[in-house]
Amino acid sequence: MTDENLNFAKKTVLFLCTGNSCRSQIAEAIVNEKPGEIWQAFSAGTKPTGYVHPLATQVLQEIGINQSGKSKNISRYINQDFDLVVTVCDSAQEDCPLWLRANTQVHLAFEDPAAFDGDEPARLDKFRQVRDDMTTKIPGLLARY
Repeated sequence: MTDENLNFAKKTVLFLCTGNSCRSQIAEAIVNEKPGEIWQAFSAGTKPTGYVHPLATQVLQEIGINQSGKSKNISRYINQDFDLVVTVCDSAQEDCPLWLRANTQVHLAFEDPAAFDGDEPARLDKFRQVRDDMTTKIPGLLARY
């Protein structure tokens, strides 16, 4: 879903992390994958990498989700109001801009799969673990709001 397709009838959630290459991208894709849901998700980074990690894209494709987002800086949303902002890493929680407007802000930390040091199969498994953890925890979080 692109910013141009804002549907103001839905509740909006922004997933914020540091690089906007893995965790926040996965979270955004998981939420937006279910058409008809009451939430529309966006993601951004406090220090974006400029790319989406290929393993994040791969593990989403494994469960039938096509990830099409781009790595974005939080400043992109300077004039946007959100119903909920979810920081998904400790660094983003600390660096979350004061100007960010949200009815509610919560922290739900996930391990950074890109920081995992291992061979390719082990790294892919780490991305899958984070994806599965998000798939379990995010719907429950959104259901509370």
